[in-house]
Amino acid sequence: MRGPFWKLRHRFGIAAPRVEIHSQIPWYLRWAGIALLLGISALSAAWIYDAGRRFAGFDQSEVREQLIRVKGELDAARAELERLRAIANAADSRVSIERTAQQELAQQIRTLEQDNARIREELATFESMLSSDARSGQVLSVYRFKVEPDVLPGEYRYHLLLVTPSARREREFNGRLELVVNLQDAGRNVMMSFPQPADAGAGAFKLAFKYFRRVEGTFRVSPKAKVESVQVRVYENGSTQPRATQSVAL
Repeated sequence: MRGPFWKLRHRFGIAAPRVEIHSQIPWYLRWAGIALLLGISALSAAWIYDAGRRFAGFDQSEVREQLIRVKGELDAARAELERLRAIANAADSRVSIERTAQQELAQQIRTLEQDNARIREELATFESMLSSDARSGQVLSVYRFKVEPDVLPGEYRYHLLLVTPSARREREFNGRLELVVNLQDAGRNVMMSFPQPADAGAGAFKLAFKYFRRVEGTFRVSPKAKVESVQVRVYENGSTQPRATQSVAL
């Protein structure tokens, strides 16, 4: 038989029925509270992080100022570099211009020296002609006939001076010039004449002068050929026999 004590233990003891307590706070207020708590936690963490960096000697605002200052110095250095490059380019241009001017001046000096030597040589030739005069009976004389290799392979430059004797200086000499070249090509002796038939009317080989005439020009043979001698022949218009000849060996 169960007594009152058993009823009391059954009501308030371990075997007592469970009691559930339901909260009356709405769900959106609970989420708002959680979000507020998280925000406060984030702000606290950021403040603690920033305070820790300042305590350790790292200030973000100071670093930002230093970064701005370094960028400004970099921009100034770049501008100075461009300015120095412009000055260097201008200096290089001036040096190049001065070097070109010096080269042109040196070339002009060499040309003037060559002209001066040629004039002195011609003067000596004229003095020799005046002292001995040209031989009577000759239509003209050939002086200073020279043939030299030119810049290009197989190309030769020639120059000579033609002078009429005093007995012929009242009228003009009209004629033409011919070069006869003796050479070896591929083991064979070959003779070539200039101007060639295709260039028979070349103006460089025509002559028309009264006292004297300086003649110069170039002719070209095979680069593999070896020129042994060159003879110049001067013809007067209407004559098939040369009025003057002279040969030079190379």
